[in-house]
Amino acid sequence: MPATPNAIAHVAIVAAAAEAKQGEDVVALDVSGPIGIVDAFVIITGRNERNVQAIADEIEDEMLANGTKKLRREGRGLGRWILLDFGDVVAHVFHEEERMFYGLERLWHDCPVIPIATPAASTAIGDL
Repeated sequence: MPATPNAIAHVAIVAAAAEAKQGEDVVALDVSGPIGIVDAFVIITGRNERNVQAIADEIEDEMLANGTKKLRREGRGLGRWILLDFGDVVAHVFHEEERMFYGLERLWHDCPVIPIATPAASTAIGDL
């Protein structure tokens, strides 16, 4: 079963929040098939520990502003890999070294990529 429309909307919110804080290499994967309890992973890179923390804070704030509370947050102290669990979507905010080391994209390479349509991108497309 593919990711739900609600999860895809959450992916867009997470991606837009990450981009607002200069998150890089944002990738969303539909993991609903192999995992079943989560629809999507959003993987984001931050340039340094403070950037990773700022990205995670912005994601949390934007999801809350859109009516979704986090269920769990792990890794805040070190700012190297912060995991934010929103139920249907899990955001992984990595320092670039950790992202390369853990290689989540390699682990989940069989999962389809979810195209990211951030609200800013949707507005720009609508203006054409």
